[in-house]
Amino acid sequence: MPTLRYSSIYFPVFMVLWLGLFLDSSMVAEHILFNQWTTNFLVLICFVWVYLRVTAKIKKLMLYGVALALIGEVIFSIFLGMYEYRLENVPIYVPLGHSLIYAAVFYIQKENIIQRNKARVISILYWAMIGYSSLWLLFDQDVFGFLCTLVIVLLLRKQTGNELFFLIMFFMVVYLELLGTYYQCWFWPDTWFGKVPFIASSNPPSGISVFYFGFDIGCLWMYKKLNRQKWNRMKIFRQIRSS
Repeated sequence: MPTLRYSSIYFPVFMVLWLGLFLDSSMVAEHILFNQWTTNFLVLICFVWVYLRVTAKIKKLMLYGVALALIGEVIFSIFLGMYEYRLENVPIYVPLGHSLIYAAVFYIQKENIIQRNKARVISILYWAMIGYSSLWLLFDQDVFGFLCTLVIVLLLRKQTGNELFFLIMFFMVVYLELLGTYYQCWFWPDTWFGKVPFIASSNPPSGISVFYFGFDIGCLWMYKKLNRQKWNRMKIFRQIRSS
């Protein structure tokens, strides 16, 4: 059996996403008061656990991600009404969760078994993504989710070298969104923004991870701007290694 070097980072994220969203569910809320605060505390503990085990660069990206996610959540959820949380707020665990997902995906893709079969994994995930989104379109008229997936396909055609990261991110978001909507922690309206009737949407939309891609790119942009010298040294090192 291959050794999984980074399972101590991403495995807790998978478990805490499941347990935390279950605890914040409408079902648990009927029996436990302030159950969302239990989830907030649990996700915070997981954030600290992961933060202490990642590199200095990922530490910074995680912190940038919390700030960026908070801004994005307020804009898209509170002001634009793109989706709505159970208590009509932005739970504390959500911005922390965005950064945890980022770190988890980063280290999943670094596993030796993934890297040794990189081309095959990319191909499998790519067609699985298209199949998944197509099924949601066919059986639930998820036009919005399918359009989001088409945007992802166009982005992946640029071949930036990050295809594996983004494809793993797609299915990590699928896992998150299916759990969150199943437990009724949040819900998506049946049309885009609840205001565009000819663009039907599922709960959740299948390709909504395209917005997480924007989050990933935003974190990296902040790192470049706030760590110019380190970023330039890293680019030079990459050029030397590739040549």
